[in-house]
Amino acid sequence: MSVGLTLRGLRKRFGGHQALAGVDLEVLAGEFFCLVGPSGCGKTTLLRCVAGFARPDAGEITCDGERLDPLPPHRRNLGMVFQNYALFPHLSVRENVAYGLRARRMPASALAKRVEQALAMVHLAHRARSFPGMLSGGEQQRVATARALAIEPRLLLMDEPLSNLDAKLRVEMRQEIRRVQRSLGITTLYVTHDQEEALALSDRIAVMNAGTLEQIGNPLEIYRNPATTFVAGFIGHTNFLPGMVESMTGGEAQVRLRNAPPTTALSDVVVRIPAGDLAPGEAVTVALRPERFSLAAPGAAGTMRGRLQEITFLGAITRLLVQIAAGPVTVELHGHAGEGLTPGAEVSLAVEGETAKVFREGE
Repeated sequence: MSVGLTLRGLRKRFGGHQALAGVDLEVLAGEFFCLVGPSGCGKTTLLRCVAGFARPDAGEITCDGERLDPLPPHRRNLGMVFQNYALFPHLSVRENVAYGLRARRMPASALAKRVEQALAMVHLAHRARSFPGMLSGGEQQRVATARALAIEPRLLLMDEPLSNLDAKLRVEMRQEIRRVQRSLGITTLYVTHDQEEALALSDRIAVMNAGTLEQIGNPLEIYRNPATTFVAGFIGHTNFLPGMVESMTGGEAQVRLRNAPPTTALSDVVVRIPAGDLAPGEAVTVALRPERFSLAAPGAAGTMRGRLQEITFLGAITRLLVQIAAGPVTVELHGHAGEGLTPGAEVSLAVEGETAKVFREGE
């Protein structure tokens, strides 16, 4: 597959703050690519540099083989959907969608047809005469998307377009955005701080931190095999437990999880994890996802003994906070598991050690 967007050595500073620290990135043609990270990590700055609203201090931006960074925004032929949608309140839905086409001096007959097609694409043809103030948040978001697509851009940029919507509508709208993007096959660069949104929408994800890309991969790869503790902690919930490698047996490492110094009366726990290139005596941090724990029979071999601190019912999931010897761990149980438990109860936890990710200091 060909490359749609390329960034090489992109740098940007604002005073003493380095927003982008030499970013290299390739987005494939037709790909839905998400930039995800905490506030201030540089993801919106990167998007604004691509759009032409911010000028990088160094580096190159190329789209479909053409250098973009020397061009003003209006000559880049990019579609942009902003966080606040930026609709004109005094213009109808039809006129909002037509705005970019009028700026390009498109003939009236072709313009009307293009607007009609764009509104049909987002299922809003019936609201063409309405004004933004008459629309719901989801409808306004769809108008903004139609306006960006009407100009037939070579690249679609979206900056947290769902952040102002309620939780249920966010889920509905991300499905709608993905449907439109797939139907058009348009290369899309999407910025969000919402990890679930990124996992649900993306072909690939770049996790940003402090102006750099910590990891790039597909959603499953990012979730199951995080490259750093930052990625493991930012994408999904993760338990980080201190440990020491005790021994190596047949491709497995035996790691003792413990506090230093111990702060509970509970005994240390030993887990078996993939050995990798670990060595006996090495101090490590073991990352375990909450769903990789399950309740076990009291005293069962290879289990962790702990005391239940909190229990939270979340519908399909019951979340437990359990104090084990190595510290507090979050456990997520599905279905009816956990019914009848109360805070203060002693529980035994089985853990899928083979799913653990192990990090050395500084990773």
